[in-house]
Amino acid sequence: MKHAPEIEFKSKEEIRSFQEKKLNELLQYLQQHSPFYQRHFQQHGVAVAKIKTLEDLVNIPVTTKDDLQQFNWDFLCVPRSEIVEFASTSGTLGKPVTVPLTDNDLHRLAYNECISFACADGTADDLYQLMLTLDRQFMAGIAYYEGIRKLGAGLVRVGPGLPAMQWETIERLKPTTLVAVPSFIVKLIEYARQNGIDPNKSSVKKAICIGEGLRTGTDSLELNVIGKRITESWDIKLYSTYASTEMQTAFTECTQGNGGHHHPELLIIEVLDERGVPVKPGQPGEVTITTLGVEAMPLLRYRTGDIAIAYTEPCACGRTTLRLGPVLGRKQQLIKLKGTTIYPPGVFELLNDMTSIRDYVVEASTGELGTDELRLHILVSEDMKDDIRQRLSVVFQSRLRVVPEIYFATPQELEKLQFGKIDRKIRKFIDNR
Repeated sequence: MKHAPEIEFKSKEEIRSFQEKKLNELLQYLQQHSPFYQRHFQQHGVAVAKIKTLEDLVNIPVTTKDDLQQFNWDFLCVPRSEIVEFASTSGTLGKPVTVPLTDNDLHRLAYNECISFACADGTADDLYQLMLTLDRQFMAGIAYYEGIRKLGAGLVRVGPGLPAMQWETIERLKPTTLVAVPSFIVKLIEYARQNGIDPNKSSVKKAICIGEGLRTGTDSLELNVIGKRITESWDIKLYSTYASTEMQTAFTECTQGNGGHHHPELLIIEVLDERGVPVKPGQPGEVTITTLGVEAMPLLRYRTGDIAIAYTEPCACGRTTLRLGPVLGRKQQLIKLKGTTIYPPGVFELLNDMTSIRDYVVEASTGELGTDELRLHILVSEDMKDDIRQRLSVVFQSRLRVVPEIYFATPQELEKLQFGKIDRKIRKFIDNR
């Protein structure tokens, strides 16, 4: 397979040996160049020379998002003069974190997306339409752009929003693949239906889905509500992805659709419980990563806050690498509502299942008694409000045993909530606790 690295098809023993060699190189690098990890090792009595295997990693205390926010520049391992690009996190869970990249880091980022798009059946013959921003320090935008160029494929930088312009571009330039948020693809389908456009007569054959979950958290990993809604109206192949700015690496599905494939030459992955111990196979845990090959700001045992399940059996595509299922929720976004524990994606799934709901935002806050409160900001047509309120009450009571507060928003109110001051991503969940 062109662009598919050999390491992803090696035996688990060969992959382990490869990663342990890279881990030891990383530890030496951090010991020499990272002010944060020099201090971290000293404070916790970590003898770098004694960390030989992947199992030995548990002897190193984890790094958290709080560490990265509080000591951002102490993680830098190169002189500022060597930084060629500054990216940043969106700040969804607090203060944004700056992630600088060297020229080699940019090449690594391009390699990561090149092999990721190739994993998702991408070839040099494809034309990708990018429905996302390439500015505002958004790492994913530059990663997709550089990765597609390295793949040898063509690309069209349309940016987010404006269904009319997206369809005009599809008709004029005939892209084969979309890179977009799943909920926006639903809006493209709605626009097509309202304007007499048949999506199935378009040139688009597949979509790389970013920013939102596409599959259920069950072992079947079948398409979730929003995935099914897309494929019922548009005969295209969907590929789910998972990534974060801090890890500078992506997990992307192959044609089998059984979870995002791990790139072992770029990342060591652990799935940990609350105590920082690896969970049993098939159990959900917090995705914890160690970056390999990053120069400017490498991370060691960094807890992402994302809860997911790892699958270790070989894939039918021939890869033997670990696969990561959909993010079940973010650890910091856990909501305890009237004795019931839920994550936002569980709420999204129920709302996505109601086709009468045109759009929504889920807002968590702290009540007068210090408990979690949940409000749904819903956009529906005027004549559907009473019906939707009743149906939502029944569905939430039967599925989650609690009923959130329901507020019917105007399009303007919802747009203000979704973007706020962060306009590079649509916000479906706002945490005001």
